[in-house]
Amino acid sequence: MAQAPRAARPIEPVLVVIPTYNERENLTPILRRLHEALPEAHALVVDDGSPDGTGELADKLAADDKRVHVLHRTEKAGLGAAYIAGFRWGLERDYATIVEMDADGSHAPEDLPRMLAALEDADLVLGSRYVPGGAVVNWPKRREILSRGANLYSRVALGGKITEYTSGFRAYRRAVLEKLPLDEIASAGYCFQIDLAWRTLRAGFEIVEVPITFTEREIGESKMSGAIIREAMLRVGVWGTQHRLGQLRRLLRRR
Repeated sequence: MAQAPRAARPIEPVLVVIPTYNERENLTPILRRLHEALPEAHALVVDDGSPDGTGELADKLAADDKRVHVLHRTEKAGLGAAYIAGFRWGLERDYATIVEMDADGSHAPEDLPRMLAALEDADLVLGSRYVPGGAVVNWPKRREILSRGANLYSRVALGGKITEYTSGFRAYRRAVLEKLPLDEIASAGYCFQIDLAWRTLRAGFEIVEVPITFTEREIGESKMSGAIIREAMLRVGVWGTQHRLGQLRRLLRRR
């Protein structure tokens, strides 16, 4: 049977996965903004046992709004594990598109309609700060330099035409997550984003980047740490070495 034209594939219903840890003050505003931008979208709050009561607030919001769902996890096990749990929850249901979005307001839900429009001609849409039209607001210069450096490092190591491997604001078609070996993904921190983008690229899916404006959180603390940075550098270095060795072997076989 011939595959349906890409534009004919549905992108709805949409599930937005929002991991939380101590985001009580941010949760209500971000859900309100999400539903103003996408009234029909569902949200899944994946809470890692927040001691500030984020999970309890999420339960109250879900009780009042059938578009809001909550997945409770008993410990803070990392961003990657939270997203994998959210992906599995969404794949067990009939969602055609699964979105990653932070709870802290750094990702503007108002950008989602443009991202979903781009998904009609793609399999994965990355919200990028570093393509033309993208921007960062109120971010410390040190963090921006670190982020740009991480993406340059990833592009050099892994190749591909992705400007922002580390984007945590993205929309996947269901077929991508069904094909990727989620059981094999061990990246726990922000390296998870590089890992998933790299696997999606290698699997032959179409990736598109859409410019977004990233705004530094106003409430709460960033989850970035030295351990997260070290994990990303080490893992990307290993993947890049394996990738380049594979290219060399293929080149030698052609001779």
